[in-house]
Amino acid sequence: MARISANSVLPAERRDITLQTADGLTLVGELALPVGRPPAATLVCLHPLPTHGGMMDSHLFRKAAQRLPALAGVAVLRFNTRGTTSERGTSEGTFSSAVDERFDVAAAIEYAEFEELPNPWIVGWSFGTDLALMYGCDPGIVGAILLSPPLRFSRPEHLRVWAESGKPVTALVPEFDDFLRPDEARVKFEPLTQAEIVPVAGAKHLWVGYAERVLDEIVARTVSTDVVPLPREWDGPMETGDASQYADRTVAAFADVPRPEPQD
Repeated sequence: MARISANSVLPAERRDITLQTADGLTLVGELALPVGRPPAATLVCLHPLPTHGGMMDSHLFRKAAQRLPALAGVAVLRFNTRGTTSERGTSEGTFSSAVDERFDVAAAIEYAEFEELPNPWIVGWSFGTDLALMYGCDPGIVGAILLSPPLRFSRPEHLRVWAESGKPVTALVPEFDDFLRPDEARVKFEPLTQAEIVPVAGAKHLWVGYAERVLDEIVARTVSTDVVPLPREWDGPMETGDASQYADRTVAAFADVPRPEPQD
């Protein structure tokens, strides 16, 4: 048995994929699938703010793709929203302050449907939670998991859409978040009546040092509480990834990002 470290890469069937948006862009991504068995659930991952380092390889989503297919039988679909770059490549288009990104979210959901990926959940982190709330309440989506939701671009009407859907929504809120802390989150999420607010003691917006806790919380809701906590050791083939190119480019800086105007 070997300890699973931050850069451990467990077995999975990994495919480079492209998504085609309704406004004519090609987005780059990856689909990681369990080996030799159908997925128990699917995570459609929406990454943090690309203007401040967010991308499909932001550390929580990279670790989800490296571990969850093997540990929990979960499929992980990651992609770069328009204008975003990672090791996988650069998606076409330019950042649109959560406006035209609606086409990106739709393309990812459509890909999951076309590939018949089972039990798809939207998992957003930071800026990705706004995209999830604004555009992720699709009939084919089971529910949403929100990591460090700032509620910067989304508005109460988006929360009410999810409330009316009845779909489960869980928000993991760090105790020391830079933008929205647990007590304020409980108030701000009141329009989303079924929202489960999970405060995480000691955590900050970037979840450094809390990846295992976050992955456990995701799997508990998308698969079963019976399979958590996930194993911290692995008896089988395991590679070590090179994370030096990431240097966790996600930084906590939203002050200069304008709020988009209301949609028509």
